[in-house]
Amino acid sequence: MDVSTIIIIVVLAALAMWTVAIYNQLVALKNRYKNAFAQIEVQLKRRYDLIPNLIETAKGYMEHERGTLEAVTKARDAAASMLTDAAKDPGNAAAIKNLATQEGVLQSALGKFSIAVEAYPDLKASQNMMQLTEELTSTENKIAFSRQAFNDQIMSYNTYRQSFPQIVLAASFGHPTDAELLEFADSEAIQEAPSVSF
Repeated sequence: MDVSTIIIIVVLAALAMWTVAIYNQLVALKNRYKNAFAQIEVQLKRRYDLIPNLIETAKGYMEHERGTLEAVTKARDAAASMLTDAAKDPGNAAAIKNLATQEGVLQSALGKFSIAVEAYPDLKASQNMMQLTEELTSTENKIAFSRQAFNDQIMSYNTYRQSFPQIVLAASFGHPTDAELLEFADSEAIQEAPSVSF
């Protein structure tokens, strides 16, 4: 075997190892953002589970606010449905956008609910309502933290995928598009938990 053949074999082996490294890094980054989305999913499901208890506690006090209670329930159910769709493929831009939009609707409904509760001092003073509110606020904080971790992972994936030479190989490795950041419609909802003080 002559020197030129050895050099060609070494170059081809290095090229193969480099290609495998790019593929493995794309897979690792995609798995990281999927895992980060799973953390959001856990917190959103927790919130969705708390909301019916909140509504049930308020029902007895808020007989004249049935529309508000129904709006929260409807928004919660729609958001849970969008979460199920997004959880199937957190890289699906349309599913993430639909989830973000529906979360904005839910935040708005919860805000109106909070305003309505202000008119019922006995409800605000209820031990059960105070406990549910505290749990909901804690969950909102966890959602914000999980969402930020997810977006950080998405940013890492997109940056790596868009870099050269990865962008040349990404589509052929099953990574044809960038993943979508999860940004809620109401920018204030991103920064802080909704004010649901009773």
